[in-house]
Amino acid sequence: MRLALAFLLGLLSLCGHAAEVPSVALYYASKAPLDELKAFDIAIVDPDHGYDPVAFRRPDSELYAYVSVGEVHPDRAWLKQLPQEARLAENADWGSIVVNLAHPAYAEFFASQVVEPLWKAGYRGFFLDTLDSYRLAKEFDESAQQKGLIRIIETLHARFPGIALILNRGFEVLPAVHDKVRMVAAESLFQGWDAEKKNYREVGPDDRAWLLQRLLEARDSYGLPVLAIDYVSPEQRTLARATAARIKALGIVPWVADADLSTLGVGQIEVMPRKVLVLYDAREAPAINQTLAHRYIAMPLNHMGYLAEYHDINQPLPGTTLTGRYAGAVIWLDRPADNPRAFAEWIRRQLADGIKMAFIGRLGLPEENAYLQPLQISTQEAAKPAQLRIGQQQPMFGFETPPRPDPLEFVPLKLKAGETLLELLDETGNGYSAAALMPWGGFVLAPFVVETIPGNDQARWVIDPFAFLQRALELPAMPAPDTTTENGRRLLFVHIDGDGFPSRAELPGTPLAGRVLLDQVLKRYALPTSMSVIEAEISPDGLYPKESPEMEAIAREMFALPHVEIASHSYSHPFHWDDTVKHGVFANAEADESYHLPIPGYDHLNLDREIRGSVDYIRRRLAPAGKPVQLFQWSGDTEPNAKALQIAYAAGLLNLNGGDTQITRSNPSLTAVSPLGIVKNGQRQVYAPITNENIYTNLWHGPYYGYRRVIETFELTESPRRLKPIDLYFHTYSASKRASLEALQQVYRWALAQKSNPIFPSDYVKKVLDFDTATIARDGEYWIYRGNGSLRTLRIPGGQGKPDPASAQGVAGFVSANDSTYIHLVGGNARFRLDHEPSPQMMLHDANARIKDWRAHDGSAHFTLQGHVPVEFSLMHAQACTLTADGRPLQPSRKQSSGILQFRLDHDSATIDAHCRAR
Repeated sequence: MRLALAFLLGLLSLCGHAAEVPSVALYYASKAPLDELKAFDIAIVDPDHGYDPVAFRRPDSELYAYVSVGEVHPDRAWLKQLPQEARLAENADWGSIVVNLAHPAYAEFFASQVVEPLWKAGYRGFFLDTLDSYRLAKEFDESAQQKGLIRIIETLHARFPGIALILNRGFEVLPAVHDKVRMVAAESLFQGWDAEKKNYREVGPDDRAWLLQRLLEARDSYGLPVLAIDYVSPEQRTLARATAARIKALGIVPWVADADLSTLGVGQIEVMPRKVLVLYDAREAPAINQTLAHRYIAMPLNHMGYLAEYHDINQPLPGTTLTGRYAGAVIWLDRPADNPRAFAEWIRRQLADGIKMAFIGRLGLPEENAYLQPLQISTQEAAKPAQLRIGQQQPMFGFETPPRPDPLEFVPLKLKAGETLLELLDETGNGYSAAALMPWGGFVLAPFVVETIPGNDQARWVIDPFAFLQRALELPAMPAPDTTTENGRRLLFVHIDGDGFPSRAELPGTPLAGRVLLDQVLKRYALPTSMSVIEAEISPDGLYPKESPEMEAIAREMFALPHVEIASHSYSHPFHWDDTVKHGVFANAEADESYHLPIPGYDHLNLDREIRGSVDYIRRRLAPAGKPVQLFQWSGDTEPNAKALQIAYAAGLLNLNGGDTQITRSNPSLTAVSPLGIVKNGQRQVYAPITNENIYTNLWHGPYYGYRRVIETFELTESPRRLKPIDLYFHTYSASKRASLEALQQVYRWALAQKSNPIFPSDYVKKVLDFDTATIARDGEYWIYRGNGSLRTLRIPGGQGKPDPASAQGVAGFVSANDSTYIHLVGGNARFRLDHEPSPQMMLHDANARIKDWRAHDGSAHFTLQGHVPVEFSLMHAQACTLTADGRPLQPSRKQSSGILQFRLDHDSATIDAHCRAR
């Protein structure tokens, strides 16, 4: 009866409890997933792990520090200063000292020794735990202990104005301190942890009823949000979701995670993991950039909204639980692991935790049933067949080339469960699985992944990587952060490497290539562009001192253009940025053409000189006053090591180049499309979306008009999937020959004819960095997005619905293209639900500029569009609207049959007011 009554009270009280409740997460282990935690309004962490609450802080998210009030663990530094008479007992379960809260000096001691250092570090919120640990003592005065707790809370409020406190229980003192508390928490409402027996358990009905009543009293009597912290084993994710839903249905904020609070659990919202652990063998290639896993798997993952996090199979495997933080694991190996027992045990643990796994190429385990048993696969004793043929074949095979069985790579695998995707038949008709979807994920064996074409360096996908990864890892159709688009239009930018600045153009008067580039390209096409120079090419101390005054003057004129941002292309143009140094001197100098510019006396690679030094030169001699150097554009093999990346970021520089996307009609394979970039020791290298003209001109051996083929690349990365923005990437030497110059101008004309959204290259780099840290979460039927505001588009697969403007926040509109819906974000925060028939309210359809100051109400809107070319935009459902631009009446330039109104202005920014009549 008590339980039923408590539930009824909780459900009834929801009707009158309208206060906004915050979402809360708790994570006490080291290396907390801070990017994911920013999806929560409050993230409670153990401050001893050295987090920076100031750097984390956002208007919508805050780090709170866990502090123990009633117990002190022996590893706490301030235990030595705790007076002996303030020690009440010991907690044998945790090996901690129980504190006497009634000690007259403890309140001030706690404020000074525990909270003040954290306050100075930037924490403004605190989770107060172990408030009733004094009950572990054999003798205690309940009233005195509670008065001591009240004194502690009052002292904290007096010492630290604005402090926010969450109490873990402490129900008895709420009448005295409820006005000083932000939230009340309690553990184990439905599911708990038995510390003595070391197991998870369901909470009994009487304990549940008592605790529920206390929580509802705290909420309804004092108007405080309440938090229930329940404990479920990591592999029981379904139970965790169900438990969180039960708690949430009562109007209580849930957090359900493991007993150590070392996994990303389920709360008021559930973060959608965006990282995929990719295991690879570093012995496969000289650098991770060149491994098959990076070259081929990362791009499909990026397109679906996921990040590849690489781990070398030869290093100790991750020991932490992956549940909640990783969407799955991909293992791409070409031979068994050196330590198969340890690898098999690691796989078994991940499968037990519910992590989905996709094996590509090889299983990485000996082909013995003892190892394969956890995968529900067995290997048969069978001789190598002389012939193999395809039996059953699912549609995801034959993606770019048909599967071709190779008896030399045959592995006789049989499934104990799962669904065969590709079946091989031997001469006698016996069938074996070369690819399958399994209860734990899936696998596809060589040679049915990627096939290399003999005689060239091209390759083709045998299997559809998007379909296989999505089904094997069971990736949900969540909104994907998109770096190709803003406000429905494909991004467009230009970036130029400075190589060839001193070259004499094969034009009348043989002008410098830099002069031709300035006069015939940069001044003619006012698109956002980053222009870089190589210091040793143009400086007075470089290789061409006589031409230096003229070249520096040209560079100054380039950098003064408002549509040009400044970049460096290094000091000496190193060809190798990684493994370049051998015993302190350049290695392999004879083996590499254009290894580095032959600068007298410069025989030792100096990364700081190449990066900081070249930037300092540009700032001192070339950049207009107040105009910063934004980018560092990698030279040569464009494979900087982590140290080079770190120097660039420490110098305040973004970085770009590498990747070499070059898909064309003669190489129409997604294997030629690169990912967004790569992370090396925590440092992100951002790849150029499209490769430069050097590749299209056969390494500048001709044909010199070859760069016009980049249009093929632009088209093939637009349809059927928009994989890349339009990036015009070339060198200064493209202005040195008539054929290359005409090809370049042809590419510009094509680009200008597209419905694009021009941005600076540095803005694209910021979008990629935002992609890395953006968070997607679910709150029931609502999607939640949190980023830093650089990336402004979410993409969802066609058929999933469209954002409903009546309930959306932070969404300006959407457009459908490429069998996807592109959602236009106003800033770094959004909340929306998808509907197949959204409300017909006025929204932005597309624009070639960034949205500023978006305010919408009842179908009317006020917003500013700020771009780099004359503004174009379209509105949907605006037929009953009156528009002004900067206060002047605005008429549509065109009305489409779909009811979309198009507008064009003659300037690059405008403030728009649209007042719409009720329909």
